[in-house]
Amino acid sequence: MLRILTFLVAVAALCGVTSVAHAQSAAPKGGKDAAKEAPKPAPAPAPAAKSTAAKPAAKPEPAATAAAGGAEPTLIGQFGTWGAYTAAPNGKKVCFALAKPSSSKTNPPNRPRDPAYAFVSTRPAERVVNEVSIMIGYALKPGSESSLEVGGSSFAMYTQGDGLWIKNAAEEEQMVSAMRKSADVTVKGVSAKGTETVDVFSLKGLSQALDRLAQDCKR
Repeated sequence: MLRILTFLVAVAALCGVTSVAHAQSAAPKGGKDAAKEAPKPAPAPAPAAKSTAAKPAAKPEPAATAAAGGAEPTLIGQFGTWGAYTAAPNGKKVCFALAKPSSSKTNPPNRPRDPAYAFVSTRPAERVVNEVSIMIGYALKPGSESSLEVGGSSFAMYTQGDGLWIKNAAEEEQMVSAMRKSADVTVKGVSAKGTETVDVFSLKGLSQALDRLAQDCKR
């Protein structure tokens, strides 16, 4: 194979030399009029202009629409793993930060479930500020209690349907303060079928998201 390639290269080179020699011998000799200027190559086409059309905005999470009472929420900023949203269902302003878990486990393992979300909501018309809730992604065991662990403390959460809220409302401010300062929060629950779940939410960006919402959702 190598020999064949060498032969072809040699033939191509020889043909090139022969063509040049033939062209030189065929060219008219002497006289200015005999020598004609070679045509200039056509200019290369200009590169196509890049499209400057704006990309369509990403649609909000379905959970964000649910948290907004069915109204279309507006993402006003993404801070680490937390998105900051505002909405006005029925003309009443609602602000909330939302995040998905960074890791999830079930026992027994690999049990199916819907996506989980964590929320920190403010509803000025109801005088609610920084209410923490978890949408766990499955029907919780009726009457069961869950827990939220953050900053070395554990807070009891009461359950209803697929949601979790702090059991002792007087501890909520303390819990939010711990969430602002910590790296992550762990939420534990038990499904109606007895499946145990552990979800870990990163708290990166939560403090910045809450500060932004405090500006946009004043009473």
